Amino acid sequence: MPRIADRYEYVIGVDTHARTHTFVAIESRTAAVIDSREFPTHSAGLARAVTWIRNRTSGEVFAAVEGTSSYGAILTATLIDAGIAVGEVRPPSRKQQAVEGKTDRIDAETAARSVLGREESRVAVPRSAGDRTALRILLAARRLLDQQRTASRNALTALLRAIDLAIDARRPITNPTIAVIASWRAASGNQVTKVARAEARRLARAITDYDTELKANHASLDSLVSKLAPGLQDTPGIGPVTAAIICCAYSHHGRVRSEAAFASLAGVAPQLASSGNTVRHRLNRGGDRQLNRAFDIIVRTRLSYDSDTRAYAERSRAQGKSARETRRNLKRYVCRAVFRQLQTTLTSA
Repeated sequence: MPRIADRYEYVIGVDTHARTHTFVAIESRTAAVIDSREFPTHSAGLARAVTWIRNRTSGEVFAAVEGTSSYGAILTATLIDAGIAVGEVRPPSRKQQAVEGKTDRIDAETAARSVLGREESRVAVPRSAGDRTALRILLAARRLLDQQRTASRNALTALLRAIDLAIDARRPITNPTIAVIASWRAASGNQVTKVARAEARRLARAITDYDTELKANHASLDSLVSKLAPGLQDTPGIGPVTAAIICCAYSHHGRVRSEAAFASLAGVAPQLASSGNTVRHRLNRGGDRQLNRAFDIIVRTRLSYDSDTRAYAERSRAQGKSARETRRNLKRYVCRAVFRQLQTTLTSA
């Protein structure tokens, strides 16, 4: 695989920020800086940046951009639409900044030089906008809705336990009880009772609305995942939410180079924890914790109804393995199977 410097005549390093982006153009053959410029992040500024790149280059161009999924997301889409290849680079480390200094121009130049000697396949590909972006938005919205629903439930329970409104709140309140509270009318009585009933009704209606929005969110996730990864939800234990988390973490073909790398990303790759005569592995606490949680949910679901998974758990228990070790092994197995399925079924949308 050719290096970036061999494949492209020019490399553009970009240091991205909320209001401005700083560009540095480097000639690949000599590694000399041609020019640098700062442009605003609005659409007119990005169009001027593309024109600036075209005016200072005369061949194949590669853009090394920081933050392609945050500050540089719109810039990345603009460059790709203009026919410029884009790769994602990490910001310089604190140690590197201490040696070279810290300015936007230095960071942009560092971004460009960091990819010159690397193979193109070793440079991270930005996540493309489309169905995967929609999935990430829906997952973020789902987490927020779930947090707000939980907060409203807790507030309603606390209110019912503090004020006597003829509701037994010794146990967690159920959905039928919430529906009854949401249908309350304005009541007569003292001021405390009136205010408490009104607030309880407001919280109950908010919880009901959150339930409705979460159901719609669930249906949207189901539809998008079925389009992106047909058959993934047919795997035992995988539903729309866990499938969406997996698709977002995997992102696209080429982002994760191997099954072992996917396991490391998910935090399910076993880590040695041996000492003396004891040889063992422990849980990996690194990686993408949302993806790790998705695999944990899949394993726990299978343990509750899948006969093969339960049989494996019984064999592991007979061998003296703990429940945590068994789940760790199962998560690694599920990760391997899911990766192979994504390799063959995930679409390029």
